[in-house]
Amino acid sequence: MSGPRMLEGVRVLDLSRVLAGPWCGQLLADYGADVIKVERPGTGDDTRAWGPPWHGEGTNRVAAYYLSANRGKRSIAVDIAAADGATLVRELARHADVLLENYKVGQLARYGLDAASLMALNPRLVYCSITGFGQDGPMAATAGYDFAIQATGGLMSITGEKDGTPGSEPQKVGVAVADLFTGMYATTAILAALHERSRTGRGRHIDAALLDAQVAMLANQASNHLVGGVTPRRMGNAHVNIVPYQVFKTRDGHLVLATGNDAQFRRVCKLAGHAEVGTDPRYARNEDRIARRDELVAMIALWMGERTTAEWIALFEPESVPCAPILTVPQVFDHPQVRHRGMRIDVDGVPMVAAPMRVDGERPVADHRPPALDEHGQAIRAALASGKGWPAP
Repeated sequence: MSGPRMLEGVRVLDLSRVLAGPWCGQLLADYGADVIKVERPGTGDDTRAWGPPWHGEGTNRVAAYYLSANRGKRSIAVDIAAADGATLVRELARHADVLLENYKVGQLARYGLDAASLMALNPRLVYCSITGFGQDGPMAATAGYDFAIQATGGLMSITGEKDGTPGSEPQKVGVAVADLFTGMYATTAILAALHERSRTGRGRHIDAALLDAQVAMLANQASNHLVGGVTPRRMGNAHVNIVPYQVFKTRDGHLVLATGNDAQFRRVCKLAGHAEVGTDPRYARNEDRIARRDELVAMIALWMGERTTAEWIALFEPESVPCAPILTVPQVFDHPQVRHRGMRIDVDGVPMVAAPMRVDGERPVADHRPPALDEHGQAIRAALASGKGWPAP
């Protein structure tokens, strides 16, 4: 099951664990890179034990969490604190194009596996360090976890129900978005460094911090503060800059209504049987609707309760009014568009989510399942011992 292998020939040494680094490594593997994952002997990546749910049984049992971020890699168990373990990693790094790591700042220097040491050994190496707070600054030594980064980076202050409403408190996002975005940002930086290396012949040390990525992800909310001097607040499912743009309760469920401009708002009003509201000077422009948000949303909420979710979608979609039902995860994978796009795949019997990009009509997806702990260790050690360098896949 492999599509375009755009990174074929690129060798990636993945010393990372949990999510941000492994997510980056999996994406590089999907694009065709040869990724060797270095894990702790005995336990491996922490997420191997983050179950249930589990896949497999007995000694082959592995958590679904681990499976989500380690497709297409080979695994070797190495104790990097031991002299022979550090030597093995150095030898792999000598032949690698990319190294991923998410150890605490300074920890790998104890074993001669830091960026300066390995890039002196291999000047072409693109060395990517992923940490919570970056390689410098007053919190550089602090361990960083997605949940804490969502809090420190401001995301939780704008996520959750509005103050004064039931259930009002800061909320994290339902997946580890700081980890995932950092992994994605790291991937783009690695690809840029590889492109530059094709001209210069030299690698780069990439400093990827979850906090930096989280602050960048604040996007328009950060700009609202920097430009407008406002302090963004939690607004539940409402949008700070657009009205109406939120969840409404229908006769039988809920509907996302995402009107992005004045013309769409007028169509909503007309289709709901209240065309006069769409041209009312109090609501005609978005800035007016923001000023009268509460009264307008209360009015629309009454309209939305008159029909089912499916009935509203049948009215709105043909007229290009952005709207959507709220699906559960099982419903997502049963959705006809998701099924058509082939987003659920099976890799060697392991059900997984496909890489989201298509290239010339094909998805680049690594063609083997996430590895068992040390599954390829013997072959990798044998290749290194024979003097062949980086072991062939």
